[in-house]
Amino acid sequence: MRIVIAGAGAIGGFIGARLARAGVDVVLFARGPHLRAMQDRGLEVSSSEGDFHVKPEVAGDLAAIGRADVVVLAVKAHSLTALAPQLPPLFGPDTVVVSTQNGVPWWYFQGHGGEMDGLRLERVDPGGVIASAIEPRRIVGSLVYLSTDIAAPGVIHHTEGNRISFGEPSGERSDRVKAIAEALIAAGFRCPITTRFRHEIWVKLLGNVAFNPISALTGTTLEQLVRHPETARLAREMMAETQAVAAKLGIELPISIDQRMAGAEKAGAHKTSMLQDLEAGRPMELEALVGSVVELGGRLGVPMPYTETVYSCAKLLAAQNLSKIPAAK
Repeated sequence: MRIVIAGAGAIGGFIGARLARAGVDVVLFARGPHLRAMQDRGLEVSSSEGDFHVKPEVAGDLAAIGRADVVVLAVKAHSLTALAPQLPPLFGPDTVVVSTQNGVPWWYFQGHGGEMDGLRLERVDPGGVIASAIEPRRIVGSLVYLSTDIAAPGVIHHTEGNRISFGEPSGERSDRVKAIAEALIAAGFRCPITTRFRHEIWVKLLGNVAFNPISALTGTTLEQLVRHPETARLAREMMAETQAVAAKLGIELPISIDQRMAGAEKAGAHKTSMLQDLEAGRPMELEALVGSVVELGGRLGVPMPYTETVYSCAKLLAAQNLSKIPAAK
C-alpha cells in the first residue's frame, strides 16, 4: 500500500512519521520551511509515548509523486479548494481518498439519499471545486482525535491522543477501509471502523460548532468558557440549535449537551483549534465548523439565532485575522 499524506503539517506529519517508522510506503507532501527541514534532516517527533526520528520520502510537488493507493487529505477544510485540483495525478483506478476534515465534509450529501441527495454546501465547497476533482466512489471518511503542533520546521510535538476513526459514506465495512485501518493500527494508532460515520461527524461537530468560535472571540480555554455562566449558556443554545439541524437530517445524537459540556470542562485549560489558529495568525476553520451548519439550518428551516450571531461576529474576526496574514511567497 502506497500512501500519500497530502498536507504533512502537525497532524499529517505525525501520522506520516508513524507510518514511516512502521515501514509503510508513505510520501509526505509539504511546503516551505517544514518541507526543506524534512528534506535536509528528516522528521523529529516528540511525544509522551516516546520520541523518535524518521527520514521519510517527502515531496513539494504532487505531480511528481506518481500513483498512490491511498491519499490522506490532512489539511484543514478551507485549504481543500486549492489542494483538490492538484490531486488527480495521484489517482489510479482504485485510489482511495481519506478525508480527515472537521465539520460537515464536502461529500456529506453524496449518496445521502432522499431530498438532500447530492446537495453541495457553498460554504464548504465554493463553486463545487472539490467535488469536481474527487469522485464520490473514492471517498472514505475519517475523524482524527490527536493533539499535535509543529514545534519548529521538521519537528512535531504530540501532546495526546491516538484515535483515528474510519467509515464508508455508505456504512459498509469494506475491505479497503479495513486495509487502511490495519496499516495505521500497525503504526500505533487506535482505528475503530464505524457503520454510522455521519452520526460521528455530528457528535464531534456538536461541541466544535459552539466551543471553537466562542473561544476565538473571547480568547478563553474550554474550562473558562464552560465555567462562565453566560458563555456556558450561549454554548448550550448553539448546541441545541445544531442538535435540531441534525435531527432534521435524521441524526439522533448518542450524546447529550450536558455530557458535551462536562467533557469540555474535563479538558481543562485547553485552547480550541480555532483559538490556536487565531493566535498563530492562521486562517480559521470557520466555514466547515459553523458556516456549514448555519447554511443547513437555513435550507431546513431551523431557526439559529444564537449560532448565526456568533458566526457573524466570528466572520468579522476571521476577516481581520486574514488581513494580517502575509501573502504566501
